[in-house]
Amino acid sequence: MSGDTVADMPAETVSVTGWGRTAPSVARVVRPRSYEEAVEAVRGCGRRGGIARGLGRAYGDAAQNAGGAVLDMTGLDRIHVIDTTGASATGSPAGGAGSPARGAACGTVLCDAGVSLHRLMEVLLPLGWFVPVTPGTRYVTVGGAIGADIHGKNHHVSGSFSRHVLSLDLLTADGQVRTVERGTPLFDATAGGMGLTGVILSATVRLHPVETSLMTVDTERATDLDDLMARLTATDHRYRYSVAWIDLLARGASTGRSVLTRGDHAPLDALPARTRRAPLTFRPGQLPAAPLHMPDRLLGRATVGLFNELWYRKAPRSRTGELQKISTFFHPLDGVPHWNRIYGRSGFVQYQFVIGYGKEDALRRIVRRISGRGCPSFLAVLKRFGEGDPGWLSFPMPGWTLALDIPANLPGLGGFLDELDEEVAAADGRVYLAKDSRLRPELIASMYPRLGDFRALRAELDPRGVFVSDLSRRLNL
Repeated sequence: MSGDTVADMPAETVSVTGWGRTAPSVARVVRPRSYEEAVEAVRGCGRRGGIARGLGRAYGDAAQNAGGAVLDMTGLDRIHVIDTTGASATGSPAGGAGSPARGAACGTVLCDAGVSLHRLMEVLLPLGWFVPVTPGTRYVTVGGAIGADIHGKNHHVSGSFSRHVLSLDLLTADGQVRTVERGTPLFDATAGGMGLTGVILSATVRLHPVETSLMTVDTERATDLDDLMARLTATDHRYRYSVAWIDLLARGASTGRSVLTRGDHAPLDALPARTRRAPLTFRPGQLPAAPLHMPDRLLGRATVGLFNELWYRKAPRSRTGELQKISTFFHPLDGVPHWNRIYGRSGFVQYQFVIGYGKEDALRRIVRRISGRGCPSFLAVLKRFGEGDPGWLSFPMPGWTLALDIPANLPGLGGFLDELDEEVAAADGRVYLAKDSRLRPELIASMYPRLGDFRALRAELDPRGVFVSDLSRRLNL
């Protein structure tokens, strides 16, 4: 612990990086343990400002602040109210004005922003409730889920996380705590605003009812990209959750070959008799952690190519009704602690973009370019987005989204991704800020049309620039 603390809070000056481990910067990390300490931390950020941080699963530099303060919010991790009666949760635990969360037609939870989705699942699943949206990891805080307006395999049905947030308590640059209702400009700037409107302290979130902690899963192969898109377009409406793993090293007639996985929460009567006695058990398995030091060249084209071939061949041509654990279906990589180490010391870039419906030719060109470039990605997924939500910097919009992991040491990667950015922008698409650490600032305005409104609200709400990050400096947010 360093001597540079605010109100005797734990603090230390350390190198901070995103999950991709590609753009480290040194900051003073402060760990508030109460709302009052969070207020003091914001007031004591200093001339380089501060930014809130959760569990560090943003892939890029959104939760970093070189030379300034980073507020580790994971100490604020209380679950205050679980309402499973269908009534609205009330109250404002951070001391704001408070008001009922209107229109809740199902269960709700009122919790601190530092609570993880993993913790919510541990508590809520035995009660018959599930989080409304989860990304590919459950080790995301509620505050981070709102700040990045995360999406999951159910976006085509349920939208992004902010759609299910009824209200939140926000600590703004003046040291005040405001209760922010959905449908207001401040809510829309905060949902997807990457922590730049203030520090989220708590939120009231709608929940999804479930009968079991298992999923019924259908799996099938698609022979190429067009086959995949046709299958998704024709049948996605039948499933709550849908995602396709895509082989981005396949070429020629096999370009874009995929394994399509879709499912829904299993009803009680789908379970074998032996498991019906404890249908809501949540026991995710865990493998040994990835080694601290891995060779940079482990995931080269030959290795990833072999993996992709085996993964595609072992998938069933068509299988229906398989029962899987929630952790297996949603979060397979969470079973390997520190899996990001497998890319070696150089780390990796996760590149994700969305292109609207009607622009499928642009998606085809980009997939062919990635395939032709030989980018060794074994974690590549394609999904369909439904209607977007009102967040001014929220990433999802109706269309196709492709996400892929690429080793950061791939020769010429920066220039290649710059070219893809330009193609995405030309197709009126956008890249995901929560995964970015390298986008050029001249492209951001065309990708996010409400950027001007966001900047104007920030200037009014935070004229001294208290909330700032490496991402916001780089892109002039």
